[in-house]
Amino acid sequence: MFQNLSDKFQQVFNKLRGRGKLSEADVFKTLREIRIVLLEADVNLEVARRFVSNIEKEATGSKVLMSLKPDEQIMAIVQEELIATLGGKVITPNLKDHGNLWILMGLQGAGKTSTAAKLAYRYKAQGRRPLLVAADTQRPAAREQLRILAEQVGVSILEVNNHETPDQTRIRIDESLAQNYRDLVIVDTAGRTQIDGNMMDSLYALCKALNPSESMLVLDAMTGQQSLSIANEFENVIGVTGLIMSKLDGDARGGASLSAKQITGKPIFFSTTSEKIDGLEPFHPDRMAGRILGMGDVLTLIEKAKELEQGTENRPNKLNDFTLQDMLDQMKRMKQLGSFGDLLKMIPGATKLIPEGAAFDERHILRVEAIISSMTSEERRTPKLLNANRRKRIASGSGTTVQEVNRFIRNYEQTRKLIKRLGPNGKVPGFGNIA
Repeated sequence: MFQNLSDKFQQVFNKLRGRGKLSEADVFKTLREIRIVLLEADVNLEVARRFVSNIEKEATGSKVLMSLKPDEQIMAIVQEELIATLGGKVITPNLKDHGNLWILMGLQGAGKTSTAAKLAYRYKAQGRRPLLVAADTQRPAAREQLRILAEQVGVSILEVNNHETPDQTRIRIDESLAQNYRDLVIVDTAGRTQIDGNMMDSLYALCKALNPSESMLVLDAMTGQQSLSIANEFENVIGVTGLIMSKLDGDARGGASLSAKQITGKPIFFSTTSEKIDGLEPFHPDRMAGRILGMGDVLTLIEKAKELEQGTENRPNKLNDFTLQDMLDQMKRMKQLGSFGDLLKMIPGATKLIPEGAAFDERHILRVEAIISSMTSEERRTPKLLNANRRKRIASGSGTTVQEVNRFIRNYEQTRKLIKRLGPNGKVPGFGNIA
């Protein structure tokens, strides 16, 4: 997420480290570099100018110029300006006890359908009773996709017929709500590959009939500044209450997300960070600024871990009981938090431990899983049973070598001893290079 932008900011700040006091010339050179970083990230020109101007007002004061650690002062100023540019504070959709109807709008391919399901998943987990409405009559595949996702999430779905009028759709929604109590209606609407009059007219008629409490625009972060002109079109014709930035897990340069709030005046409610059904997060400007500046995002990581913590059972209560099955379960829970590379990016300073240009090899984790999964239940509970013949069978079943299996078993035993030394509240800090 914004890795290129983050790397560029780090390069700018690295030039300031260890410099001692800075002259005004040093500061202005840094400001020019920051402006280039923003423009290369496809940030709107006016937003970039305003960003650098605001930093200049703070960075050219005596507090920075006379500071013994001016790099930290400038980084703090940039961080505060980033937070302000992204919206300043967390803003979420209005949610009443009942009568909540949210419409999702956007161009085809922006991710409206999957986002609708992710919203239903998120709010169902919070105790809401969502109803998904498939109102995209242009693409049968979109309705089929939403039907599959609704079943996956475990929520009801209402499909709009091709020749149905917006008023008839409103009546059908009301009837469905009367028969089965639902306190949140999420409507997935039709999109086009580009904005056209017919699209806007039909969407305007639907919004007028449904009278949504929130009209959310889903913007593809991969499209850059083009998404901002799209947002203004929707705002002028339909009216937008908030934005959802999709595909932030892709190779987005960051310009659209950094410019969206300033150009549209609308808050960013959510961002989607993976294709998984739980890959939607409230948009935290401060945390996003931390990620962009390479400071990590520990709070989001903790929140994800707490969500997984709920409902987990049968964990080992005694440290002596930490078996290979427990190790496999721990690894699967960690994978649910996201890719291991993404987890590292949320930990302040962790990415600096990885050599430049190197990548975290997810295949390593898959090999470990394959080794444990090739064991019998009895072998996972009692590793002492793993003699030479059993290890040879496990290597064959997991597609690894006997040497890899032996190395994994040795490292497992070391991990188990480490856990015992941690005391009664010990937790698994990680599994090291265990295969």
